[in-house]
Amino acid sequence: MRPDWQAKLENAIRFTKLYIQRCQQDQITMIGGYLAYISLLSLVPFIAVMFTMLRAFPMFSAFRQNIEAFVYANVIPSRGEEIQQYISQFIGNTGGMTAVGVFALVIVALLLINNIDKTLNKIWRVTKRPRPIISFSIYWMILTLGPILFGSSIALSSYLVGLTRFADDYTPGFSTLLLGTLPSLMSLLAFFILYLVVPNIKVRARHAIAGALLATVLFELSKRGFAFYVTHFPSYDTIYGALALVPILFVWVYMSWLVVLLGAELTALLQQLAADTERPDADDPDQITSDSVMDEPQHKDVV
Repeated sequence: MRPDWQAKLENAIRFTKLYIQRCQQDQITMIGGYLAYISLLSLVPFIAVMFTMLRAFPMFSAFRQNIEAFVYANVIPSRGEEIQQYISQFIGNTGGMTAVGVFALVIVALLLINNIDKTLNKIWRVTKRPRPIISFSIYWMILTLGPILFGSSIALSSYLVGLTRFADDYTPGFSTLLLGTLPSLMSLLAFFILYLVVPNIKVRARHAIAGALLATVLFELSKRGFAFYVTHFPSYDTIYGALALVPILFVWVYMSWLVVLLGAELTALLQQLAADTERPDADDPDQITSDSVMDEPQHKDVV
């Protein structure tokens, strides 16, 4: 009879092999590059639409600088201030655009959301999609309500941090601890909502939180590792000079998408393995089967 630890080790090895094989089948390195390219094209339009929505609500005007500083400091490591300066200048130039130009910005931002939606649904092997009008309504709701919810969370966080400063009189360092953990908690919440809501299939919360935990850990490690590399090995500045910000931003966006896809793959695999223990429903086109991990052919193209 095998020891209990040996059985657990074999299960862990088997699970790791399935996870790696699934990532290879889905070609996440190629899909990550595709999403990074689309994200760079959509970055300015998406941020412009987001901050335009925030300007429509005067209550967020006092927190706008805090929101921008939080995003650039915690999402883009090392070169956040420089990127913020350029993007703010680009967004400022959109103020003189015509109605047709503004409409084009919205369409480009919606295309980014659409590509994210299709990519994650491919990872979950979802073939049944809602009608285009329903998809458009969902994308529009994300584009309009997303910035409002994000601004509300930043405002609430700023309020809570202000309250914790009073607690420093009794518990020194409490506000510093909260400020240090707040970006990770918000990243965890964002990944959790992404994996739970975006796939056009019911995702269990415990599977989504597992993928979100992996993505959060990898994201925080990536931020520190990337900031260390850019600071101590300035090869991009030496080679590209003034244009060094472009490849640096592209590499970081690519790494970020790899983190998102790795977390999504873990969530989908956990859900697939859980479905193995349940009786499959042949009438459900969205039912995940155990054969789809091993037998599904590799994706030939990326949409």
